[in-house]
Amino acid sequence: MINRAHAVLAALACLLFASNSFADQPAPWQIDLQPAASPIMEQIRWFEHYTLWFVVPITLFVLALLVVVVMRFRASANPVATTTSHNSAIEIAWTVGPVLILLFLAIPSFNLLTAQLTVPANPDLTIKATATQWQWNYEYEGEGEDPLAFDSYLLKDGDRAAAGKEDKSIYPRLLAVDNELVLPVNKNIRVLVTAAPSDVIHAFAMPSFGIKVDAVPGRLNETWFRAEREGLFYGQCSELCGKDHAFMPIAIRIVSEDQYNAWSQAAAGDLGGAYKALMASVDRPASAVQVADNVSN
Repeated sequence: MINRAHAVLAALACLLFASNSFADQPAPWQIDLQPAASPIMEQIRWFEHYTLWFVVPITLFVLALLVVVVMRFRASANPVATTTSHNSAIEIAWTVGPVLILLFLAIPSFNLLTAQLTVPANPDLTIKATATQWQWNYEYEGEGEDPLAFDSYLLKDGDRAAAGKEDKSIYPRLLAVDNELVLPVNKNIRVLVTAAPSDVIHAFAMPSFGIKVDAVPGRLNETWFRAEREGLFYGQCSELCGKDHAFMPIAIRIVSEDQYNAWSQAAAGDLGGAYKALMASVDRPASAVQVADNVSN
């Protein structure tokens, strides 16, 4: 009865704070980075576009030099080779030019690295992600005496109907999981990343948040992010970890603080029911009442 009551309360709370679903995932023929959902990723996207203002002109300049050399100094057009062995202006130009370019690239790069590596002193929530071959385990640190923890596996096609995740536009093949990591929006999230003992090196990567950190057995690495919009975000293990490396996705569902509180309270007693109630509010808001009725019955 207690588990059912938790699920009913979660369904009703999620109905009150229902929002439209949105899934960040790779798109066909995508040539740019995924849309940013955190301040760090905004800076990464800016820096990537900023570097193009140097990369493109340099590439075109080198191409032009190659064309000039091939056309002007080929044997048929220039049978007598020049005897010039030194040019002070060229020496100065190709020394000072690269130094200035490196400075313009290094300064914003170091600022970005500092922002990425400086974890907030007082994060709102700490999550521990443990990798094994080939799945993730998530643990919510500081959530009472018995912290919430669960495994997250790749969602198989045969399990979609039971999980209510048949819409492949929201839950794509090879990216959707059975249990997403649920977190609140506009909160500083600290992520502790490791791998199980006697396992191999994995990597926790979420493109929309601009994070990628190795999961090393016996070592605890950390990163952080602040998601500024709600949605369902997908990443993957980004370190070759064995034969099922391609089947180790990461799914993070960002919801409002009220939805997160309702989910976390219900998940402590009934993880499956809490997910169904949350999905009813996010994916199909109108069905939340039906879910509550079904759970109560």
